[in-house]
Amino acid sequence: MDFRIARTALALLGLVAGSALASSHREAPLISEDPGADNTDVYAFVDPNEPDKVVLISNFIPLEEPAGGPNFHKFSDNVLYDINIDNDGDGKAEITYQFAFRTEIQNPDTFLYNTGPITSLDDPDFNIRQSYRVIRRDRGVATVLGSNLTTPPVNIGPRSTPNYEALAAAAVHTLSDGTKVFAGQRDEAFPVDLGSVFDLLGLRPFNGAHLIPLAPGAGADGTSGFNVHTIALQVPISRLVTDDPVIGVWSDARRPKVSVLQGGGRKPKVSGPFVQVSRLGMPLVNEVVIPLRFKDRWNSSQPKDDGQFAPYVIDPEPAALIPVLFPNVFTCAPTVPRNDLVAIFATGVPGLNQPKNVTVAEMIRLNTSIPPTPLGQRDRLGLLATPAQLDGFPNGRRLEDDVVDIELRALAGATPLGDCNGQSPNQDLGDGVDANDVPFLTEFPYMPTPHQGYDHEHGHADNPS
Repeated sequence: MDFRIARTALALLGLVAGSALASSHREAPLISEDPGADNTDVYAFVDPNEPDKVVLISNFIPLEEPAGGPNFHKFSDNVLYDINIDNDGDGKAEITYQFAFRTEIQNPDTFLYNTGPITSLDDPDFNIRQSYRVIRRDRGVATVLGSNLTTPPVNIGPRSTPNYEALAAAAVHTLSDGTKVFAGQRDEAFPVDLGSVFDLLGLRPFNGAHLIPLAPGAGADGTSGFNVHTIALQVPISRLVTDDPVIGVWSDARRPKVSVLQGGGRKPKVSGPFVQVSRLGMPLVNEVVIPLRFKDRWNSSQPKDDGQFAPYVIDPEPAALIPVLFPNVFTCAPTVPRNDLVAIFATGVPGLNQPKNVTVAEMIRLNTSIPPTPLGQRDRLGLLATPAQLDGFPNGRRLEDDVVDIELRALAGATPLGDCNGQSPNQDLGDGVDANDVPFLTEFPYMPTPHQGYDHEHGHADNPS
């Protein structure tokens, strides 16, 4: 072994390991200090039950501890949460759904989140409540679609939220234009072996081949047992597309430009225009591809300006690290420039989900004309499955899609667009976590029921209790 190469690899890895493979969970230095505005995951797929509609999901607040009371996690009252749609390929949002939340405390003279079992969304025992407003902007023209919409409580436990599924179902609302919406706590549905990938980009199934070898083992789901806060929409396709069935989707969060601490237990005083502090489209791009010096810039930028980041997609650092960190096992290495990654992350795949007139811009691109694979028949590898599921990632993103394994293989050039398609171990890379810890719902909003605070086990393989 050339230990100069080894030292170089470990030095390079130190730059990326702290942000690798966690799908925007604390993906940049500044947003890691602001979980209420931290966009963790975005999903876009044709509804398998109603294929004339699209489901758009944006998650916030990474790795919520379910037992984190008495001040449980909630949406921030000082954040505007946006879900954006580009329907003409120009990298700009022609349509934006904007969400603003308001917290109301029924009884401020108690420390309790609830003063008894919560049996309905207007139960007097439901002490700390949130409501929200939804605005749709079409090329800047704003229409209020719903106001004073209710969110469910967090899933506290069998005494406080004895029939949580019913409370969550009651929080699914139909807006004035027929769009359905849900906002509230859900299970963290992005399974990934955080413990191993943060340990010098290890993959437990490949531990024996790592530069610093360990005993191989099954993957351990680091997000198991944690929750997030979800905003979900079910929108008629006709309300989103023009003459092209391909749409681009991303989400962002914005805070007021000025926040002044007032002391004396008073809330900060906020003012000024709203400034974007978080942004997410395709999973893992800011985490794995964008270097530390530009991560905060990425979160404040717009997709139309992503040409500034093109060098890091054309020649991504992780793709060079993989064969060095796993020496003597790769016989094929993709060559630069990585046009395969440009198509997957920035333009869409030609003939699949690339718009007719495309601008280089990072977002989830979904061809709404491709029929959805029925529930129960979905392959976690999406477009890389055998046979390929054309409605799977990277054509949109379904909840079932294993984006960690798919993107690892994409970085290693093992997609039909890459130099190493059909080569091993490129086409076999994965973290060993192949499914979520709890089942998805079979109807909107599809995100799973959140874990109870009372049952706060984190049941991945290395912590089964």
